[in-house]
Amino acid sequence: MRIHELKKPEGSTKAPKRIGRGQGTGQGTTAGRGMNGQNSRSGGGVRLGFEGGQMPLYRRLPKRGFNNKWAKEYAEVNIKDLNKFDDGATVDVAALKEKGIVKKALDGVKVLGNGELEKKLTVKAAKFSKSAVEKIEKAGGKAEVI
Repeated sequence: MRIHELKKPEGSTKAPKRIGRGQGTGQGTTAGRGMNGQNSRSGGGVRLGFEGGQMPLYRRLPKRGFNNKWAKEYAEVNIKDLNKFDDGATVDVAALKEKGIVKKALDGVKVLGNGELEKKLTVKAAKFSKSAVEKIEKAGGKAEVI
């Protein structure tokens, strides 16, 4: 079966109501819009969030916080995840992606010190926590800031 051979099951859809096509249809004259008022007219209706002149919810709620659009976001990797690499390997962004530890590099990779490292590795990343550097060097490896 191909995509162009697919068909809807019998009775799964109804034909749309033909509005404004005469009195006999039951949807003539006002075409289901009622008699008068803003919504009966073409182009009528109110904007999104309008509450009839009452102060809208998005203006009643206080503004909180600040979003820094220049803030850097780092992909975080824990020390325990680096045990997947062979002893003596060089760990960089490409290697982390290949092993599936990091999906996106974002603005770089930050290595955090959660867990223990049992292998001697050369780790290249944008940032390291102090405990991560200590654990990498304790295992006989090197932490290099890119």
